[in-house]
Amino acid sequence: MDGTILIADDDRTIRTVLTQAFTRAGCKVHATSSLITLMRWVEDGKGDLVVSDVVMPDGNGLENLPKITKMRPNLPVIIISAQNTIVTAIRANEAKAFDYLPKPFDLPELMHRAAKALERRRPPQAIAQMTEAQDADIPLVGQSAAMQTLYRLIARAMNAPAPVLVLGEAGTGKSLIALSLHKFSKRADQPMVVLHPEMMESQSTIRDALMRCGSGTLILDGVSDLSPVAQLRLLHILGEPGNQNLRLVSSAAPNILADVQNGNFRNDLFFRLSSLQLTVPALRERVEDISVLAQHFIAMLQSDVKFELSPAGVAALRDYNWPGNVRQLQNVIGQLMMESPNTLLDGNAVKEVLQKAGPSGAMSALLPSESLAESVGLHVQRYFDLHGANLPPDGVYQRILREIEVPLIEISLAATSGNQAKCANLLGINRNTLRKKISDLEIVVTRRRKMM
Repeated sequence: MDGTILIADDDRTIRTVLTQAFTRAGCKVHATSSLITLMRWVEDGKGDLVVSDVVMPDGNGLENLPKITKMRPNLPVIIISAQNTIVTAIRANEAKAFDYLPKPFDLPELMHRAAKALERRRPPQAIAQMTEAQDADIPLVGQSAAMQTLYRLIARAMNAPAPVLVLGEAGTGKSLIALSLHKFSKRADQPMVVLHPEMMESQSTIRDALMRCGSGTLILDGVSDLSPVAQLRLLHILGEPGNQNLRLVSSAAPNILADVQNGNFRNDLFFRLSSLQLTVPALRERVEDISVLAQHFIAMLQSDVKFELSPAGVAALRDYNWPGNVRQLQNVIGQLMMESPNTLLDGNAVKEVLQKAGPSGAMSALLPSESLAESVGLHVQRYFDLHGANLPPDGVYQRILREIEVPLIEISLAATSGNQAKCANLLGINRNTLRKKISDLEIVVTRRRKMM
């Protein structure tokens, strides 16, 4: 590696580590804890690469990026930040930083990206201004490596004209990402229209949405639930003249990939919607974020009473499988805060709520020789007995009903290979009612051919 590196960070340890690493790699290094000093070096023509923190005692590293670009258009800048949120990644990308890494970063990875920056100097580019927003505007919370990778991909896809498909299980935040791709893009001042699966069954509804959307963003929510007729209708309408200026963002369950392979979803429509793909990790794939998410929901939901999650409570949350992902975690935290007689949410309190929240906890103890009414009666009696002389928390009816509904709907969906129209007919309920229950009960729909 060859070149002069300008390092700006108020953490002396980081400055020392980076100075030693770049020096060993053969580079010259100038390190400072002051953005004013950094800008003076840049103005004097020093440096071939800048590595800068965001929050500094005398300013903000991201806010200095336009000034650096104006003075030195070909000088690449790598942003490092402990504010590892999606907004930081988006701002770094929009301000045309060469790259962004969250703290704590992997030193070999930083050195690798620095080498790429020195090899491929950035050409002059105009600075795209991004709408100012607080982190709370996008409630995507997580500091894990999986989420940091997702943040960077979202930032890079923000203004790409190609259609984006957001893949993820129920409750992972697909809709939030789809909205973010519009809200923080250059099309933010253009209309945004959202279509849900039942709306895409109507040809006139699709055409009306396209007309209202214009050059804005059309969000197709839950395309993996489209019927074959709706898939063909959508494909034809999207291909009509005049519908090429809008930006398409779709969301789907991960099973859509298998559905394309087995013929349950049209491959031509899939390719039309998925030039770029963003996969949202399931909560069980990023358990290190559970503590941060739980604290976020506690702060969001609490009012006068200040709740605190104990280490044992965090451990209990991390041990759970979270079939409903982040949305289910939010519901569990809300239920926990409502039921807990103490402000300290400990492991026992968490386990008690999780036992009622999971789809497998209630019905697993039922004996096959009993009638359903007898089995439910035994379960309810055991539930009351667990509370001794005290009554259970209010809301018993909904909790028991939920534990019966979840396996009933899951087994019915499996029997109909995930076809929601057939499942609704089988259960004798309206399809919209079924769709709402699937959402409210955090049920993951999987489509597969029924094995004979």
